[in-house]
Amino acid sequence: MIRLVRFAGALLALTPGVASAQALMCRAPATPPVPRPDLPSEREPSRVVPIGSYTLALTWSPGHCRANGSDPDARFQCRSGNRFGFTLHGLWPDGKGREWPQYCAATTIVPPRVVRETMCATPDAQLIQHEWAKHGTCMDVTPAEYFRQARQLYGALRFPDMNALSRRSLTVGQFKKRLVAVNPRLPEDAIRVTVTRQGWLDELWLCLDTSYRYTRCRPNSGGTADSVPLKIWRGGR
Repeated sequence: MIRLVRFAGALLALTPGVASAQALMCRAPATPPVPRPDLPSEREPSRVVPIGSYTLALTWSPGHCRANGSDPDARFQCRSGNRFGFTLHGLWPDGKGREWPQYCAATTIVPPRVVRETMCATPDAQLIQHEWAKHGTCMDVTPAEYFRQARQLYGALRFPDMNALSRRSLTVGQFKKRLVAVNPRLPEDAIRVTVTRQGWLDELWLCLDTSYRYTRCRPNSGGTADSVPLKIWRGGR
């Protein structure tokens, strides 16, 4: 079954310049790609530690495709006629200390139904497999439950007019304020913004407690200083 996902027309009519987190346009493949196994390694070892919080990670897709569009795994996201704004990178369990859990249990390939249901949020089958293997296996849930929770958090977010913001001079802190303005339940201190070496918007990392409620990010947990200038790549739009 092919699904077509668009911005919610009623929302746009009521709130000009504000958009949902879902794709601008996405046709999920009837038969999704089969991902390769994603396994722990010497660089990324298995690590089982208690969960102390979570991070919801989102990727700015135009910037991602600018840097990675030729990657074979990026074809659906960047070269298939689909259009994305922010995409769901993943839901990451964090530890109670400096280490975080990862690759907590051996796993098989994510079921095709779950991959298909997730591809208009996370438009990369291999990334879906990676997120489940590295992060989801640490959460005592099934793949369907893990991605359902991640999609629910992702789908509840709203964004300012990114096309307009891409044409303005602004700082990381100013971008956070615009994000909070359209998400009243999202505290500014729950947002971390990452940028590339050239200063382009890369990702948003949103801090959650163990009940998936937004919470203040812990000190020294990554992100770019509020005073840093931020550029937003808008692609061909």
